[in-house]
Amino acid sequence: MSKRLDENLGYVSPDNLINGMYPPTEVFSVQLKAGQGELQRGTLLATGEGGVMEKISSTTIGKANAVLADPMDTGAEAGDAVTATAYRTGHFNTNSLIVAEGYEITAADKEALRSVGILLSDAVEI
Repeated sequence: MSKRLDENLGYVSPDNLINGMYPPTEVFSVQLKAGQGELQRGTLLATGEGGVMEKISSTTIGKANAVLADPMDTGAEAGDAVTATAYRTGHFNTNSLIVAEGYEITAADKEALRSVGILLSDAVEI
């Protein structure tokens, strides 16, 4: 079987999540609360009840501390926590982060993120 040099083998669409190289992104394993459904890359996570992570919402104001690195299906019903990969540090675009519907990132959230090594900046959307 011959390989063609002009063949397109795949395409990656930029998601505009990462803003800069400093601080560098560092990934780690997190336990996500089950029953949140499908969480997309770039979901802003906060520590919820029992120490498990969940999508930031009005019940977790000021507890933001990670950004989901890969999409993860947590299921439709509560149950055992789901292991996922998240960014522990990095520089991200605020308008690319995913939060609970109707929720806006607060100053307390930004300060909590800054204290763990996550910086946020606004960026023009592509």
